[in-house]
Amino acid sequence: MKKNTPAILYEDNHIIIVNKRTSDLVQGDGTGDEPLDDIVRTYIKEKYKKPGDVFLGVVHRLDRPVSGCVVYARTSKALTRLSELFRTREVKKCYWAIVSDRPPAEEGILRNYIKKNEKQNKSYVYDTEVKGSKEAELSYRLVGHSERYYLLEVDLHTGRHHQIRAQLAAAGCPVKGDLKYGSKRSNEGGGISLHARSISFIHPVRNEQVTVVAQPPDDKIWKLFANI
Repeated sequence: MKKNTPAILYEDNHIIIVNKRTSDLVQGDGTGDEPLDDIVRTYIKEKYKKPGDVFLGVVHRLDRPVSGCVVYARTSKALTRLSELFRTREVKKCYWAIVSDRPPAEEGILRNYIKKNEKQNKSYVYDTEVKGSKEAELSYRLVGHSERYYLLEVDLHTGRHHQIRAQLAAAGCPVKGDLKYGSKRSNEGGGISLHARSISFIHPVRNEQVTVVAQPPDDKIWKLFANI
């Protein structure tokens, strides 16, 4: 495996799941940086000595500064079926978030309306519906804390743009390092302390349960919670 290839969490003929690093782009954009899907294609091509182009379908995305589980489809059949699972919310996604401010309660449900500002690439949270907004819901619970930080486990009930980042910020506890949503200082390396910890779904071809857990980044902040 090449040095720039992320950890492979699950792999078969139909899907591949990787542990995205905070610097990785899930799919190419205008920056010119090598996207993660190209890195994974190269990994598959070299591992299996495949001639020609390698098919790899982008099923879902994580924001660039976020780490954790990313699922790619290795066949068009898997891509179609996985996309439908995500669309119908039959995929269970669990996130870990480190915040500097104690949440309003040890556990709870956040229900808001979110509206994306395309120019700013930022989402705004409202308590009531406004034109162009979409309902957003997540549940969270406090699973650990250090002297200065709190670790939240977050389950997404909807999948809106920057949803966890925007809703936690609106609740008074922005994700550590997330300057866009009110964190006081950036993290070293430019990432934020939000990690797609696990993902669970029914395999699109084999019809069996797939559950994958991703280790958080190897840095001193996450190490505060290494025993959880």
